[in-house]
Amino acid sequence: MNIDLNIFDVERNLEQVGKGKILISEPFAQDNYFHRSIVLLTEHNEKGSFGFILNKPIDIKPNEILKDFPKADFNVSIGGPVNQDSVHYIHTLGDKIPQSVNICENVFWGGDFDILKVLVKQGLIHKNQLRFFIGYSGWEAKQLDEELLKNYWIVSEINSEKIMNIKKDYWKNILDSLGEKFKIWANSPQNPSMN
Repeated sequence: MNIDLNIFDVERNLEQVGKGKILISEPFAQDNYFHRSIVLLTEHNEKGSFGFILNKPIDIKPNEILKDFPKADFNVSIGGPVNQDSVHYIHTLGDKIPQSVNICENVFWGGDFDILKVLVKQGLIHKNQLRFFIGYSGWEAKQLDEELLKNYWIVSEINSEKIMNIKKDYWKNILDSLGEKFKIWANSPQNPSMN
């Protein structure tokens, strides 16, 4: 049996990268923010790229970091190393939040924050419909393309359910869902020197 072990298909990665796609970090990335990370791209164009790390949750609630925000049990994650004094959110509420930007099927970014607060206060938003991020991940023009050429990331698609529901071993489970050739990455040890 022949297994396709070419997990770094750079040409494919460069063609696929875009808004609504995810970046899956290579298993041995040393960067604290991007070690075994999944980044959702919310923008990708000639000026650069912007997104949020999906799998770096922190034990804090939105009302602890947002003034006048109602108490509610929504997920908060580290979105990336840039502007850590900013808070962003994604949701599945679409037109219920005016001025939100569609990222991919049924996932939106930002929008009218006052309306969001009213809907939360009224109990009209469920936990899996809204996620918050402290800071974001950003790349200047062509910077992400260079990282893809260096095999730092795999580009893939993801559905809204997986974006909004973070579970244990998220990075490994996303890789496992991509098929047999990614099992080497998914099952690699956290520290290869201990293998």
